[in-house]
Amino acid sequence: MTDTIIAQSEPVLVAIDISKARHEVLIAVPGKKRRRRLTVLNQLDDFNRLVAAVAEYGHPVRVAFEATGNYHRALAYHLGCAGFDVKLVSSVALARTREALNNSWDKNDPKDAQVILHMMEIGNEQFLLSDNHLGRCRQPPWPVGLNGRRACPSGG
Repeated sequence: MTDTIIAQSEPVLVAIDISKARHEVLIAVPGKKRRRRLTVLNQLDDFNRLVAAVAEYGHPVRVAFEATGNYHRALAYHLGCAGFDVKLVSSVALARTREALNNSWDKNDPKDAQVILHMMEIGNEQFLLSDNHLGRCRQPPWPVGLNGRRACPSGG
């Protein structure tokens, strides 16, 4: 009998600290030691710039962030439509991990992005992409299955 081996490349990890006007992004590419930092404004042009910057690596992409009010919804929807694996990080877990890693309650956006990336590396994240999380103000362009649910391009 033949053994089937499925080779899957490691994903590019994208950690995003969400805020009202701008988002701090930290990108970890497999095989590279240095991480890339970006600041993305809460605008469609910058969302497209982020998608293009991450897609150029040619690996699958996994994105995680802490849900912050409603500010994460537009970016989550845009990244999900781009075919990325979108995940959430628990606010409580993020706070406890930040406190344990830095031995301090000090907090800023770039540091939060680093902690989110650390949580992604150890697999401490939750699934996000569903109609309930993305809201129903605008129906996504995904087809509706036989069960009445929308089929997301990222499989979530």
